[in-house]
Amino acid sequence: MKDYQFIIEILKKEVVPALGCTEPVAIALAAAKAREIIQGEPQKIKIRVSSNIFKNAMAVGIPGTDRVGIDIAGALGVFCGDSQRGLEVLAAVEEEKLTEAIKFVDENKVDVQLVPQNGVFIEVIVQTNMGTGRCIIEDNHTNIVLVEKEDQSGKRTWRNRSEIQDANHDYREQLEWLKNKKVAEIVDLVQEIPFEDIAFMLEGKEMNLKVAKAGLEQKVGLGVGYYTQKDHLTMENYAATLTAAACDVRMAGLKLPVMSSAGSGNHGLTAILPIVAVAEKLEKSDEELARALALSHLITIYIKLFTGKLSPICGCAVAAGTGAGAGIALLMGGDIQVIEGTIKNTAANITGMICDGGKIGCALKLYNATISACLSAKLAMEGVVVPADNGIIHENIEQTIINMGELSYPGMEKTDQVILQIMLNNKTKGCA
Repeated sequence: MKDYQFIIEILKKEVVPALGCTEPVAIALAAAKAREIIQGEPQKIKIRVSSNIFKNAMAVGIPGTDRVGIDIAGALGVFCGDSQRGLEVLAAVEEEKLTEAIKFVDENKVDVQLVPQNGVFIEVIVQTNMGTGRCIIEDNHTNIVLVEKEDQSGKRTWRNRSEIQDANHDYREQLEWLKNKKVAEIVDLVQEIPFEDIAFMLEGKEMNLKVAKAGLEQKVGLGVGYYTQKDHLTMENYAATLTAAACDVRMAGLKLPVMSSAGSGNHGLTAILPIVAVAEKLEKSDEELARALALSHLITIYIKLFTGKLSPICGCAVAAGTGAGAGIALLMGGDIQVIEGTIKNTAANITGMICDGGKIGCALKLYNATISACLSAKLAMEGVVVPADNGIIHENIEQTIINMGELSYPGMEKTDQVILQIMLNNKTKGCA
């Protein structure tokens, strides 16, 4: 198998449609799977999640309802979810089932517990009149590692952890292969792939543009895109407005799917829409756009392999914003020195941006990440690159990315705990 075929396989697994913010959707996915394996009428739901999942799921809009929260996400998964649809698990929410889910939550039949660990961890236990169903998701938002049921007689049936994880072994090896690549090698592989094999990257353009246009037409969420479109639109302003408008729509919970990247819908918006905007302004071909999108996604995925799927730093900015910058540099005709310079400029600019959960305010972060991506690429094209004696920037681009990962964990692990505690305190005091 040629190396670029590994790239294609990774892109097809990591760049997929998602409906709603990925953390509550992953909770709904686990809940749907637990209900499906046991069947029956729901009586109780128990949800256990890591601190990172808790932080990102507690305040974001969920498609099909004006409610927010982990409890409603789990209930919707149980009453309305279809696990076969993956990150589009809530695509078929019906009014009658929605009413049942809300009633179930209001009757305090959903118990949510915080597990003191980082990364992706979700466990949902659904008790029905036929027994108990259980599902665990770990490491990434669709990685189901345990499914089991216990009927009323006490008989237990399950797919065990090793059986499911063996099925994912090959893909873990592919990600490790990518992690050991140099940025220059990734850029070369993107250029090597036949266009017909990478044309599927353009699907994300249409899907995410539709969401952005919805945010430009009406004020939803925070309305960042809706209001900034009134400004004089330079290339970077246009790119940032499109990206923010799409985030407004997504964080408000409107029922429109987006093309995700590295397990996150907002990463997908940031990795795709700035590239689309710049390609439009520069009148680039579909092939040039597809290659730039592929590079954007791959750099996003690559950085996430070092910073972690969920982290104290804003992945939309630090990973996807950096990926977008690399893709923009490629569109501008930049060589590997320019692309690496763009990554360094972006890393020096926005690596410290914190993640304080999924919410409508994320639109501001995506706006700023896009501005930084465009600026970083424009400066690198002029030979302006943050030098190696500046902060976390290393002469070697791979070491710079390793430094970004170390800043995240263990560097900001305590920060993550403080952010979550502040968010919980705000909620207790009625601020959320």
